[in-house]
Amino acid sequence: MRCPFCKRDETRVLESRQTEGSLRRRRECKKCSRRFTTYERQEATNFLVVKSNSARQLFSREKLRRGILRACEKRPVSVDQIEKSLDKIEEQIKKRKSGEVSSKVLGELVMKQLKRLDKVAYIRFASVYLDFKDPEDFKDALREVLRRR
Repeated sequence: MRCPFCKRDETRVLESRQTEGSLRRRRECKKCSRRFTTYERQEATNFLVVKSNSARQLFSREKLRRGILRACEKRPVSVDQIEKSLDKIEEQIKKRKSGEVSSKVLGELVMKQLKRLDKVAYIRFASVYLDFKDPEDFKDALREVLRRR
C-alpha cells in the first residue's frame, strides 16, 4: 500500500477491523511515520445507471463519493460516515433484481442517506440534484427538513 503523504510503498498495518461490506485497515508509513486508513471491499457487481436521457453508463462508486463529499464539504461528517452511507446505497442497489438502476432512484437513495447524516449537506445535494431555480425551491426544501424534525 502506498503512503498518500510521501508516496512510499513501505507501510505496516496497525489495526484491521471488519465493517459492513469492507475491511478497514489503519496503516502507518515506515518512512514518514504518518498514519492513514484504507478500506478493502469486494469489487461490486457491475450494474448500469440509466440516465434521464435513457443513456446508460456503468455505476461508479467514486463518482458518487465525489458528489457526497462535495455536499459534505466543511460539515461535521467523517469519511467513515460517508463510506458507510455509500455501502448502504450500494447494498440497496444490489438487492434489485435488475442490473440497472435509474439515476432518479440513485439520487433519491443519496438524498435519503444525506438527510440522516447532515441536513445542510442534504440541502446542498438537493439543490444540485433537483436543479433548484430560485430561492423558493430552497425554502420548500428547508420546510420539508424542518417539518420532519
